[in-house]
Amino acid sequence: MNDPRWGHNPKSDTKAQEGRRPGEGPPDLDQLWRDFNARLNRLFGQRGSGGDGGKLKPDMRGAGITASVIVFIVALIWLASGAFIVQDGQVGVVSTFGKISHIAKPGFNWRWPYPIQAHQLVNTGKINTAEIGYRNNVRNRQPQESLMMTNDQNLVDVQFSVQYQIKDPVAWLFSERDQDETVRDVAESAAREVVGKKDLDYLLYQGRDAVAADVRRITQQLLDRYKLGVQLTTVAMQAVQPPEPVQAAFNDAIKAAEERDRAKAEGEAYANDVIPTAKGKAAVKLQEAEAYRAQVVETAAGSAARFDQVVAQYAKAPAVTRERMYIETMQEIFSNASKVLVDAKTNNTIYLPIDKMMEKTAANDAAIGSKSGPVPVPPQQQGQQAPQPAAQQQAAAPADQAAPAVPESVRQRDARSRESQRERETR
Repeated sequence: MNDPRWGHNPKSDTKAQEGRRPGEGPPDLDQLWRDFNARLNRLFGQRGSGGDGGKLKPDMRGAGITASVIVFIVALIWLASGAFIVQDGQVGVVSTFGKISHIAKPGFNWRWPYPIQAHQLVNTGKINTAEIGYRNNVRNRQPQESLMMTNDQNLVDVQFSVQYQIKDPVAWLFSERDQDETVRDVAESAAREVVGKKDLDYLLYQGRDAVAADVRRITQQLLDRYKLGVQLTTVAMQAVQPPEPVQAAFNDAIKAAEERDRAKAEGEAYANDVIPTAKGKAAVKLQEAEAYRAQVVETAAGSAARFDQVVAQYAKAPAVTRERMYIETMQEIFSNASKVLVDAKTNNTIYLPIDKMMEKTAANDAAIGSKSGPVPVPPQQQGQQAPQPAAQQQAAAPADQAAPAVPESVRQRDARSRESQRERETR
């Protein structure tokens, strides 16, 4: 193409070169451009300016070379259009005349250009999100998606999002159309199924996590049945609340429920404080009662054993046993008494420790006051007299003189009184 004589008649070129002087050099760029246009006009049989009567004859050899060059450039561009790059986290699905050929890995890849082969890039590492009941913000509600009917015939506003990944790019591309819309519709259908089986109170207060788990399970089952090639990762409940017109009433109900729970917690805390204390006191009382019962039982058992021994001895010697019991009883009574009986006919001087007697009297009075009733005092026997003053006691007769004889009837009466006293004490 750099030859200025390419495509011209050799004879005319010779004539043109005859007028050129040696050393003038190659023609300028304008001349090359005019020569190129002349060749194109000659190739397509068009008229042009120049010699030979304004007509150019086509050169078949030059036309073939030009066409080959053009075809080669076009073929090179066409083959270069088959090169493509797959980024990390993506795969390229290559199809030959519409049929799946192979999966291209990340990096530089080449395929046959259109219309022989084509490729589609699928991002398998990206976490896609489908929003149900809202768009981009929970305040941007979509009532046609969020309002659902519960089991107890109430409406509830449910907003949640579904996050998923593409696990099968071939199924994702060729099983369904509008894949994102399909995932959203399937998740909404699963949510309506789950919400329709639950009561409103359960959804509002305690069932969010369980509802999310059920929605994820049912949605995954439906997507697998549709062979969409999707794997769910998370189902997040954004909001579960009553419809907006009745939101204020439900807020009041929620506050009342919170107050109830707070009062219940305070009551349980008070019960946890009082009940252990009461149980401890009850345990102490039970232990004291058990100790008292054991003491009383043992005391009663000892008294019964002692009485059995007395009965056995009484069966062997009744008179001696009665006399001994009478003496012991009187000794116990007189040991606690503050009175002194003196025979008036005795002339002996008796020493009376007044200070010791007063201390004993005070102690006895205190003991009587601490008991439930007065201490019984045995009746004075006939022949006993009240204590006399100190002057009379000093003038009394000696104690070693014999007492006057007592009639038999008096002794029998005294014996009967002692027996009745012993019977009372035994009972």
